[in-house]
Parts: sequence; C-alpha cells; structure tokens
Amino acid sequence: MPLSATGWELGRPLTRDARVFVAGSSGLVGSAVVRHLRAAGFTDVVGVRSAQVDLRDADATARFLDETRPAVVVDAAARVGGIAANAARPVEFLHDNLRIQANLLDAAHAADVERLLLLGSSCIYPKYAEQPIREDSLLTGALEPTNDAYAIAKIAGIMGVQSYRREYGRAWISAMPTNLYGPGDNFDLETSHVLPALIRKFHSARVAGDPTVTVWGTGTPRREFLHVDDLASACLHLLEHYDDPAPINVGVGEDVPIADLASLVARTVGFEGEIVYDTSRPDGTPRKLLDVSRLQALGWKPTIGLAEGLASTYRWFLEQQAASR
Repeated sequence: MPLSATGWELGRPLTRDARVFVAGSSGLVGSAVVRHLRAAGFTDVVGVRSAQVDLRDADATARFLDETRPAVVVDAAARVGGIAANAARPVEFLHDNLRIQANLLDAAHAADVERLLLLGSSCIYPKYAEQPIREDSLLTGALEPTNDAYAIAKIAGIMGVQSYRREYGRAWISAMPTNLYGPGDNFDLETSHVLPALIRKFHSARVAGDPTVTVWGTGTPRREFLHVDDLASACLHLLEHYDDPAPINVGVGEDVPIADLASLVARTVGFEGEIVYDTSRPDGTPRKLLDVSRLQALGWKPTIGLAEGLASTYRWFLEQQAASR
C-alpha cells in the first residue's frame, strides 16, 4: 500500500481493537461516529461528556488523554448553533471552539496520538465563493457575517492540524462537512440549525392546528444536507484512505432551495397550512454547495437521500417527544 508524506499507509484498515476517542460523543456528530465505529467492529471506542471532562480546560483535557492514551482521535466537539445563536453569542462561539481545538491538538500530541480527524464546517468558506465550493476557496474572500466567529475558530483548527503536520510530522487530517441532520439533532428553536428548526416549527403547528408557519428569510437560499450517519461513514473512510494537509469536503454534491426544504418538511410532518416567509429576517449565505470530487475520488459516496433521512429524523424526534412525557 502507498505511503503518504507523513508515512501513513494509505488504504490500511484501522485495527479494530485500537482505542478511538470521539470528542463530543454525546452530540449529533459524535454519537453518530460512535455508532458507526461500533457497527464496523471497533471494540474500544471512548467518549466523555462535558460534565466529566471540560475540553475548554487545557489541564483537564491533557490529563484525560494521558490517562486514556487513544491511538485515534475524532474531534466532533464544538459549540454549534444556527444563525440566531451565532449572531447573539459570537464571543462564546469563537473562544469555546478555539479552546476545544487547541486543547485537543496539544493533548493528542503529548499522548502521541497516531491519527486525528478534526471536523470543521462548510461555513469556513467565503460567503460568495464560486459554487460548488472547492477546498482551495478557503481564505479567498469575506466570510458570512452571521457566523464569522465560528468560522474563524474552525479555520484556526485547520491551521492547527496543518501546523502539527509540518512541525512534528503528524498524520492528522481535517474534514469540512456540509449542513448535517439526523438522530440526536438539536430541535431548540433558539439554537438549532435550519432543518431541525423547521421540523420543530411544522410539527408544533400541526399539533396546535395553526393555519400558518413562518420561515425566516426569502426561501431562496440553497443548502446542501448530509445525514449524520453518512458523515460518520465518511469519517472512517477518511481515517483509512486520506492523509493530506488540505481539508477535504464531505457532502452530497446536491442542494435545494430553503422553500423546497420547507415544503418537504411540511409534507413529512403532515402540516397542511400556509408557509409564510419573513423577509425581514436574514437569509445568510445565498448558496453553499460543496465540491465533493476529491472525496468521491477516494471511493466514498453518501447512501441516505434527503426525503428518507428527513422521515427517519422526524420519527426519532417523535420518539424523543413521547419519551419525555
């Protein structure tokens, strides 16, 4: 098998008894990664809740990795949220994500972690980047101002991975997922992303018998959506087949207008009223479609379509609602 510049043997399956630490294992992405790794035969997958180890605390993070000594780290830990949350709390989105990433990279280096995958976000790219967005669009233009603090933190994470590769020869990588959804998502209207927020809105309106549902913006921006279980599959594929300093995009290669998404959500939850668009609210980036040709060249493609994934996510949401009663 060919060796990468860092000496990593590309295409070599990870040893299934290797200890893998998934940072952020209780979140949307982290829980999906844990599920996928265990289903793939990994027998030593480690997670930790923030109440046990606060990854914003450098000393606590260093102690934890020194004690657990993982061979592989997947960084799915982050403070995340939609337009409203990012706009209201840029300091927390900047500082918390900077600290989490820096602490994990430093602790992983001290613990001699062989492979590390840092997960970022497609919001790192310029607001008006050429579509579909290639990885080399990074740092070529101004960011979307509604989530620029989060984006800057994630760009710093990419640089952290690249810096450890250059200075210490670490076989560490970073990947930039598109908009994610699935079981484990956050459905709080104040802090959620667009798709779970729409599910919550349309479900609540159907239950209450409301005649209308208001959606932020004009409905014209286009977004790409990747089921989180597909992302988890891509993470393992990248750990085994990718070793390059450049971040790599993870997405489906197709997007939909928010208006079409809202209509699909309405049909999925059974809402039959009118959809009203509040044009006084921000649209965010006009379009955000990732070029996923580099990932496809490595032999990976998603398997869960949007309609199928949305239906299963709504079923999970209903199960959680029933369990909380």
